[in-house]
Amino acid sequence: MSSLTPASQANTSIPLAAAPDHQAIMRVIGGIVLCILLAALDQTVVIPAVPAIANDLNGFGHLSWIVTAYLITSTVATPLYGKLSDNFGRRRLLMVAITLFILASVACAMAQSLGQLILFRALQGIGGGGLMSLAQAAIADVVAPRQRGRYQGYLATVWAVASIAGPLVGGWVSDHLSWRWLFWINLPLGGLAMLLCYRGLAMLPVRGGRARVDWLGALLLAAAIVAFLLAMSWGGDVFDWISPQLGMLAVVTVAAVTGLVWQERRAADPMLPPRLFANRAYVMGVAASALAALNIFLCIFALPLHFQLVRGADASMSGLLVVPFLLATVAGNFIVAWLAPRVGRMRGILTAGFIAGAIGLAVLALATPAVPVAVVLLAMAVGGTGLGMVMVGTLMSVQNVLERRDTGAGTGALLVLRSLGSALGGALAGTLLTLEFRHATAAAGVTQALDLGALRHGSEAFAQLSPAVRQILSAGVESGFQLIFAVGAVAALLALGIVRCMPDIELRGSVTEHAATLAMD
Repeated sequence: MSSLTPASQANTSIPLAAAPDHQAIMRVIGGIVLCILLAALDQTVVIPAVPAIANDLNGFGHLSWIVTAYLITSTVATPLYGKLSDNFGRRRLLMVAITLFILASVACAMAQSLGQLILFRALQGIGGGGLMSLAQAAIADVVAPRQRGRYQGYLATVWAVASIAGPLVGGWVSDHLSWRWLFWINLPLGGLAMLLCYRGLAMLPVRGGRARVDWLGALLLAAAIVAFLLAMSWGGDVFDWISPQLGMLAVVTVAAVTGLVWQERRAADPMLPPRLFANRAYVMGVAASALAALNIFLCIFALPLHFQLVRGADASMSGLLVVPFLLATVAGNFIVAWLAPRVGRMRGILTAGFIAGAIGLAVLALATPAVPVAVVLLAMAVGGTGLGMVMVGTLMSVQNVLERRDTGAGTGALLVLRSLGSALGGALAGTLLTLEFRHATAAAGVTQALDLGALRHGSEAFAQLSPAVRQILSAGVESGFQLIFAVGAVAALLALGIVRCMPDIELRGSVTEHAATLAMD
């Protein structure tokens, strides 16, 4: 264990030779944007191609694992890349991540069975986890917190475009070419990202000395993440929430987290340094960010189904009706980019964002089928703008209080907890919808039951039912969505309370300015 104090250790990181100018920052952003594009596309573009993949590989079981395998491994890898890059440098680790992503993409394109594809998707996720965490950490290295929102807007735009275009591109490619091209296209994009990142990130600092990797901490963290994500994926669908299987996953999660806390307190160079969680501003920022992610994915899950099951839209139209929500989240990013350098502090901005999010969700919870669609779209725009503001705002707030030596580890931990919040949001929405639907089914004495898997097919879920039964159950579906949005509004209010208790620390004006004066109580 080093004898240096935390403050003196923070100053041992190698600073940038000079504050980078806009041109130098844009060289970094150029490669980072492609990394974000690759990571975002591979989370959405494969979903509409799943039926074509099943037909081609003659495998119709465990299809959801094509998406789930990537999600789990990318989430597990995120904090590992963040921590290791603090020691070995962002550029070096990003080269590893992109290379692994490209090689796994080639393997996915050449897969001959569903089992092989799932395995290669898991390997691709290991590379994909590095693309996100290292991209965010690299921006923190070169852009001062006070100006960071301006550049985060570029990333938010790319993410939104990928989220909207991914399913459309995936469907078109699988219909007119082959699903394998969804992976082949990663080769030129990945190669260009590697070239731009190698050139643009050469200016980033690298800590010297010998790094000691906390492998036991990494293993315990991975076990906790995998168990939690499996519980969120299987709960209410494959297994009942109260079942031996879910109980075992809960035990594994708690045991792994307990072991992780013990290990991180004794490790010489912990994967998640305990000093991070001694910082009240960091902890509260991460908690608020996780709740914001929960709400965004709750909406992404619920809104398309709401338009189909409550308002009778088909799948294509419901997808178009959700676009305003996604665009509003991007608008929220740009609002923060404009406000942050002028206000100089984040608590007021985060307060406004969570208030807008709570109002939008509350209106959605109160909206009945008689309410015009325009009112629903307006509520989505208000809520989406607020949630977009807090997603980028909490990232800026958290990175503002991190010491230079903890930028990667702290950013990685934030992104992991966001992912877990997202998984919880989707699982929560699905569970609430199913519970209300089954309650309405039982109350109406209907023997034809639909499970969560059927409900996820939207309007097709009601096709098997008679018109009379459909009318009886529509009230249950409507109350289910009202409950989902009401819970989202409560979560936004909870996050608002956290933000109001968070230290209102001025955004640093330089990437080299030390954050040791921040509140640690």
